[in-house]
Amino acid sequence: MALVPYLTEADLSEADRDLLARPINLFRALVNSPAAARQHHGFGEWIRYGCELDPRLRELAILQVGYLTSSPYEWSHHVKIGYDFGVSDADIEALIAATEGGEHGLGELETAVLTATRQITTDMKMSEDLWAYLEKELGRSRVVDLVIVVAFYSAVVRILGTLQIDVEPDYQQYLDRFPLRG
Repeated sequence: MALVPYLTEADLSEADRDLLARPINLFRALVNSPAAARQHHGFGEWIRYGCELDPRLRELAILQVGYLTSSPYEWSHHVKIGYDFGVSDADIEALIAATEGGEHGLGELETAVLTATRQITTDMKMSEDLWAYLEKELGRSRVVDLVIVVAFYSAVVRILGTLQIDVEPDYQQYLDRFPLRG
């Protein structure tokens, strides 16, 4: 059960009701601080629609953060969102295998993005060799975008965990299909 109430549009001033255009539990919790919710929303919109990183690679990185941190909310939501941006069931199964150190069949670029995401998430840095490879393949601005995406979603999973945000019933199917470890 969440530590803050899940607010509805009726609980908000008219000026803040747009923050619940997508009334998922995360947003319903964040609107307990409307100004913070607005900033969070703006940054999330940039990631989804303004970021130069290929959307499939972006979603794989976000999924990696969710899986690595065992965040049910982040994982389930981005399995669904990932489908909209070209992530397949095979990609998700490969991500899980790669995270666990197994054979996965992902391409070199996807593997590098997931490795970088794991390094950023667990070590708070990326190896120089990996940076050089990604910069050559993606360009500097897209690698910076990758770092920003991973850092943002590393913050999001901490918000979700700390506020104890519940997974909505519609998203449980993704957790059932692709369970998190331990």
